[in-house]
Amino acid sequence: MTQNITQHRILILDFGSQYTQLIARRVREAGVYCELHPFDVSSEFIQNFAPKGIILSGSPESVHQHGSPRAPQIVFELGVPVLGICYGFQTMAEQLGGQVVAGGNTAEFGQAHIDICKQDALLANIGENSRAIVWMSHGDKVAKLPESFKTTASTPNCPFAAASDEARQFYGLQFHPEVTHTQNGEQLIANFVHNICNCNALWNSDNIIELRINELKAKIGDKRVLLGLSGGVDSSVVAALLHKAIGDKLICVFVDNGLLRLNEGEQVMQMFADNMGIRVICANAESRFLTALAGVTDPEAKRKIIGREFINVFAEEARKLEHETGGIQFLAQGTIYPDVIESAGQKNGKAHVIKSHHNVGGLPDDLAFELIEPLRDLFKDEVRKLGVVLGIPPAMIYRHPFPGPGLGVRILGEVKKEYADILRLADDIFMQELRASGWYDKTAQAFAVFMPVKSVGVVGDGRRYAWVIALRAVETVDFMTARFAHLPYDLVDKISTRIMNEISDVARVVYDVSSKPPATIEWE
Repeated sequence: MTQNITQHRILILDFGSQYTQLIARRVREAGVYCELHPFDVSSEFIQNFAPKGIILSGSPESVHQHGSPRAPQIVFELGVPVLGICYGFQTMAEQLGGQVVAGGNTAEFGQAHIDICKQDALLANIGENSRAIVWMSHGDKVAKLPESFKTTASTPNCPFAAASDEARQFYGLQFHPEVTHTQNGEQLIANFVHNICNCNALWNSDNIIELRINELKAKIGDKRVLLGLSGGVDSSVVAALLHKAIGDKLICVFVDNGLLRLNEGEQVMQMFADNMGIRVICANAESRFLTALAGVTDPEAKRKIIGREFINVFAEEARKLEHETGGIQFLAQGTIYPDVIESAGQKNGKAHVIKSHHNVGGLPDDLAFELIEPLRDLFKDEVRKLGVVLGIPPAMIYRHPFPGPGLGVRILGEVKKEYADILRLADDIFMQELRASGWYDKTAQAFAVFMPVKSVGVVGDGRRYAWVIALRAVETVDFMTARFAHLPYDLVDKISTRIMNEISDVARVVYDVSSKPPATIEWE
């Protein structure tokens, strides 16, 4: 069965919506493989992809703008079901003979109620009493349907909130079923991929693992693989997957840059070297990183220095291994699907670089490894599920995200060992209390920040003049937007008291109440 799990697949054409990755995640959650590609891929590519169905995403564009994107005509000629979402519906309508008008004063953004007038195959089991809550985000709207399309749902401001031509299996939605705000949106996506496209739910952790192991064994054979193990979710899952596939032919290098969380180095070595029997080489490079960062305050400069030093240390260890083993042919990386999508967007000029991050890319020419990326078609939630099945403890797999540069971008300004040691202790106390209170799993990301300013405090009868720690916790589903977590005051009080009582170098604790946007989640 596993050899066919990607043959039942959906093609998503991206017109630039901020929600496009969510569409792909919802399709995967329905157990169906999908890929996301730019709207302007060639007709030959679409035909060779052989999709069981096609989804046209939303877009910030207007169909009235000169040169605005259109779906390749082959989309409507392949004979497979097509679902147009928001802009995808509008360009479908326009290209098939309908009409789209500017929304003007009737544009809709946010929550809306649709009235379902006809439950076609797409809207089956959606809403209650022929009404449903959905998420709208549109200015333009379809004013005239193409011939043979029928209205299936409407709002007072949008007469064609949903429509379909069931004979040709063309479906259009003016709202976004992929966002969590839409009632039963996941059911709607499932209706499309299962009931309309006839895709089987083959995309699951067990099948993916079996497929990947077979692929890795066939590609690697008896050769050796080198992996930069960070202890993060992605590289950890790659390590577990490769170990299951090729055993002792995997060698991992763990670079301790002195900017990790409390006891993280020991935890990584115990988990992978001791418990799983994977060969892990630990390169202790704390002094090297801190020396390179001395005097540097710009966040982007710090990222580049950390990335550069990581590559240098990794390359040195790789050269030692090349000499010892007689050759390493493959380099494994924890690239995941959002990395692939964003990189493609940057190459096509369709995305902006917010922050730079380091990876093992950029190794010297004398280390010409062939790249292996066994997670490159998986989303983070899929990677986590794989990790649990592979035996990595859920507490490690479901830890909050940790930036590639580590504490280097959670220490504001210059990075010093003193600051990193203080921050590690404060962050650990924060995590302890979040877990004890049940709030760790209620927040998507939480961490402490070292602020290089001193504040006056009082301890007993004495005066303390010491550093300030900021606490940050956010609630989010997709990390594209986030609100600060509304932690109970008693909990914040307990965390603050513990940090100041247990760390003599901290005189004040503050809580960050900024949401994204306009603030970012990380401080640097």
